[in-house]
Amino acid sequence: MQLEKLLKQPNALPSAPKVVRKLMETFEQDDVDLMKAAALIEDDPVLTAKLLKMANSAFFGLHRSVTSAREAINVMGLIKVRALVIGAALGDGFHSVGGMNLNQFWRYSLNSANLSRYLALPIRIDESTAFTAGLVHCIGELVMHAGMPEAMIDLDRSIPMLDLKRARAERGLFGYSYADVGAALAREWKFPKKMIDSIEHQVAPFDNDVYEPIAGVIHIASWRARAAELSLGSEALINTYPDPVGLVLGIDPDIVIGEEIPSLTREEAVTHEG
Repeated sequence: MQLEKLLKQPNALPSAPKVVRKLMETFEQDDVDLMKAAALIEDDPVLTAKLLKMANSAFFGLHRSVTSAREAINVMGLIKVRALVIGAALGDGFHSVGGMNLNQFWRYSLNSANLSRYLALPIRIDESTAFTAGLVHCIGELVMHAGMPEAMIDLDRSIPMLDLKRARAERGLFGYSYADVGAALAREWKFPKKMIDSIEHQVAPFDNDVYEPIAGVIHIASWRARAAELSLGSEALINTYPDPVGLVLGIDPDIVIGEEIPSLTREEAVTHEG
């Protein structure tokens, strides 16, 4: 199925809720009013409930439960809470996608987000955009499974969704990958341009006319999160590490090649079901 046809499938690109549209505007603000952001989130009780479910999951390991968006922002910070609300809204749009292990998908996505921020901080790249883009970088997979389930289930059987060769396999079959589809959804939801570019060019960060470093950060973070899901050992990590991207970003490979790194967890993430 051509990309244009996929994007016109019923429910392929769900509409962004009002709270998400408002939260997108805060990425451009230097000084965000945290209480205003919390009130904005709490105006949507469904998304607030999903936020609290994720925040209180074992994945984040909070010392005490949070019971409101305001409390979540105080404990976790705006960067994580804002991204989780956006992720929850996206998950809500695809809660009934068949043929996918959604629990694994969101665990992988949260690991990618944590790793993106972990990599961005020491090299002074915008950690907020990196975390959010890392969380939603693979959302194109949900769109593709929703829009052409039979073709995707066939692909899943031969090249699992989190296989390191997945993007190449999709391009070979369809002429585009989850990165192209995710960027289309990001445009529809009016994500900041930097985030759209990083999602679109994550697979081949140097192919963009103007190189976006966050695309490189996601490239490495998603590689490492996939490696964790595949339980790759030290030798496989060394052999598959994306050296050219890491070199340009100035990332020390030792901080991501280790089998145990602080930002990575194998804990079960909360699903976006129900």
